[in-house]
Amino acid sequence: MSRTSNFGSPFLLGFENLERLVDHLTKNAGDGYPPYNIEQIGEYGLRITLAVAGFALDDLTVLLEAQQIVIRGRKPEEDRARVFLHRGLATRQFQRTFLIADGIEVVGATLDSGLLHIDLRRRRPEPEVRRISICRGSSSGSTAPAPQAVDVAIDVTLEP
Repeated sequence: MSRTSNFGSPFLLGFENLERLVDHLTKNAGDGYPPYNIEQIGEYGLRITLAVAGFALDDLTVLLEAQQIVIRGRKPEEDRARVFLHRGLATRQFQRTFLIADGIEVVGATLDSGLLHIDLRRRRPEPEVRRISICRGSSSGSTAPAPQAVDVAIDVTLEP
C-alpha cells in the first residue's frame, strides 16, 4: 500500500522536515504508556512528569538527541518463579519522546515517589538592539560608503 503525501504539492517545496515531524507525531500518538503531565513552572520553566511506578533509577534513561527528549524504561528480567494472581502494575519497557523547540534547554531530571520529573527552561529572549550606521549618499546614487585611503608605514629591522 503506498502512502500519499500531504506535502507533495509543488507549492510546498522544502517542507520535508515538517512532513517527517508530522509522521513521527502520528506514529507515537496511539501509545499512552506511561502517562505524563506537562506543566508550566513560572514564566520560563516547564516540567514533564511521567508516572513510572515500579522503575528504579537504574531502569530509566533520559537522552537529548536531535531536538527531542527520549525517555526509555526497561526492567531487568523478573524471577519467573513468582506467580501473580492479578497483575495491574505495568512494568513493561517503554520509550516516550518529546520534541522540543529551539530555545528550550533541559535543566535536569529527578525520580521521586514513582514520578520522573524532567525540568526544562525556555531561554529568556534577549532583546537584540543594533545600531546601523548611516552613510552619506554620493551623487552617483550608490549607498555604499566611499573607500578611504589609509597610509601604513612598516618599520622592519633585521638583526643578525
